[in-house]
Amino acid sequence: MNPKLIESIANAVLYEGYMLYPYRPSAVKNRQRWNFGVVPPKDCGEAPVGTDSSVMQTECLAFGSADTEINVKARFLQLIARTIGEPTDATAVLPQDRDPDFRVVETLQVGEQILQTWQEVIEREILLPTCRLIDLSSLPLARPFAFPRTKEIEAVRGPHGRIVGFIVRKQEAIEGRVDLSAEWLTEGLFKINVRISNVAPVGLSNERSREEALMRSMVSTHSFLSIGRGEFLSMLDPPAGLQQFVAGCRNIGTWPVLVGEDGERDAMLSSPIILYDYPQIAPESPGDLFDGTEIDEILALRILTLTDEEKREMRHADERGRQILERTEALPREHFMKLHGALRGMRPADEDKQ
Repeated sequence: MNPKLIESIANAVLYEGYMLYPYRPSAVKNRQRWNFGVVPPKDCGEAPVGTDSSVMQTECLAFGSADTEINVKARFLQLIARTIGEPTDATAVLPQDRDPDFRVVETLQVGEQILQTWQEVIEREILLPTCRLIDLSSLPLARPFAFPRTKEIEAVRGPHGRIVGFIVRKQEAIEGRVDLSAEWLTEGLFKINVRISNVAPVGLSNERSREEALMRSMVSTHSFLSIGRGEFLSMLDPPAGLQQFVAGCRNIGTWPVLVGEDGERDAMLSSPIILYDYPQIAPESPGDLFDGTEIDEILALRILTLTDEEKREMRHADERGRQILERTEALPREHFMKLHGALRGMRPADEDKQ
């Protein structure tokens, strides 16, 4: 297993669509983000969240024995609403017994800093204990989890110590459960089932919006499975004679593929984004751009053409956006030549005729 390679693929899935070019909150495409791997509460009223289900299910196959062990990790992003407030009166003290008085604004400039109302995220990870497949076939594992509702208010002070703005961060409560089970199919062959469920009792009314439903949803949800003393089967190219078992697997909102070095069968990533077995990040890529099918050269050149004002907004909107901008502006000319194209897998032109 190559943990670094697997982590790079998993993080690309986790932040797919997090923020798109031109990487600014004022851009229309960044007003509604994270369209992949959404697992909303079961009862969302009429608040539409696309075709997303309150359950994400992975089913895959593995060869194993009585000693075969499996590890499962579920990951997702939780949204945090970031609101910018402008004080309604001059003060130098943040109230301790109540929320301060302020009016919500889209942007607020404090010196060279631009504060913007937007969304942030926090990474969530649920790690299940190591289990034997043979045990899971008779006693499935259920792991509930919960993240409470929180609210934080940060005072922003001007050059004379007066409070000139507030950053309010709110996250809604999320309740979920990861279920893990296994089924013995035939000699040495198991079917593994991983279910990630959003069980939060939301009960949103018809007037509530998609954005409010998303605040109670798991986003960019995916799972990672690793096996010891056994091996996973490819769900895309199973061994001869086992296709009927693959056809009997039901995956909801996700699809499992083999990950790691080509030929390894001890790790599987179940992703809401369609991938082939053994996906890789191109070695020429200088860093994340939050799009797994990105064309680095085009995006890098487009970033360089942003106006100074657009770059300023990008720099102050989000820490990851700032990193993209600084990395792109620092790329040497010779690296752009590497992004222009790469030739791989050469073979004789008449090979297909043989």
